[in-house]
Amino acid sequence: MKEKDIIEIRWHGRGGQGAKTACLLLADVAFSSGKHVQGFPEYGPERMGAPITAYNRISSERCSVHSNIYKPDYVVVVDETLLASVDVTSGLKESGAIIINSEKEPNDLRSLLRGYKGEVYTINARKISEETIGKNMPNTPMLAAAVKVSNVVDSDHFIKDMEASFRHKFASRPHVIEGNMKAIMKSLEEVCAG
Repeated sequence: MKEKDIIEIRWHGRGGQGAKTACLLLADVAFSSGKHVQGFPEYGPERMGAPITAYNRISSERCSVHSNIYKPDYVVVVDETLLASVDVTSGLKESGAIIINSEKEPNDLRSLLRGYKGEVYTINARKISEETIGKNMPNTPMLAAAVKVSNVVDSDHFIKDMEASFRHKFASRPHVIEGNMKAIMKSLEEVCAG
């Protein structure tokens, strides 16, 4: 299998923000679209607020690589404060992109990206989740942004799959389904390139 047949995504977040959940949801959606997938977290100190990393490998053929991802095509940063303490662009391919949860414009964050020259996208996942879900749950908007930027699965397939997943998971709480779906739709529209 050629390296370019595999799309690798690295997630950076803090414990409790849902980066691991978003990573696993992306794996589920890609799998249901017929792709071969891997979705797994890397644990350090397991505590609320501690930096965490999670990984996705998505390909059209079976992948026999089972290591962490050192040269990702895409990086998703769920917590902007990590830019000051974690080298989130380490190994990031300049042909790929970084997606950051921030109210700032992409060019306003370039100075924090250690010379990374590739595409930078931002989305205000906090604002979107507070408006649609009713609390700061950035993982759903960040998941939608990752799908939009990477195009790893078709957006229409993603929307249908996520709605089915939410209906199954939150069957007794329709307001949660509605809020999450609104967050997805809004995020697909509002990802900002710089």
